[in-house]
Amino acid sequence: MNGKESAPGGLALIEALVNTLDIETGADTLDTADGCAVFGLAEPDVPQARVLREALRTACLAHAGHRSPDGPAAPPLDRLLAGAPLRVTVDAAGVAALRPVAEPAGLTARVAVAIAAAAADGTWARLKACEAEDCQWAYYDRSPAGRRRWCSMSVCGARAKMRTYRAKRG
Repeated sequence: MNGKESAPGGLALIEALVNTLDIETGADTLDTADGCAVFGLAEPDVPQARVLREALRTACLAHAGHRSPDGPAAPPLDRLLAGAPLRVTVDAAGVAALRPVAEPAGLTARVAVAIAAAAADGTWARLKACEAEDCQWAYYDRSPAGRRRWCSMSVCGARAKMRTYRAKRG
């Protein structure tokens, strides 16, 4: 939607998953074979991927200081990630890492690893969702203060500011 570079590291996976649903049009790329292939999903995995996507969207909205829109509440992300089969590995240099148990790793395990790595390096809270109710696109906040509200100032931000301006004028 916004044409900006994607989130760093594993957060790019989460950003891409959240952005599989275009809230404005209702288009869901998880409805397509190509959309599923990007995440290594088989058809039976799609419903759980959608639940995970909406729980991630809720977390991204919270990072931006927004509550999720009214409607069915997404299950808490921690409950979804609790079943992710992960293990800690330590390489020959003594570097520890969190890794999925199975290869190829399932989507939930890959998301859990990405969140853990981003939490460790301080970038998790910068993955946010747009404030615009008809957008809620995930984006990575690269602003110095970390206070962006919209995925794109030139689109969603401009619309919100114009609505505020019109409301004051009339």
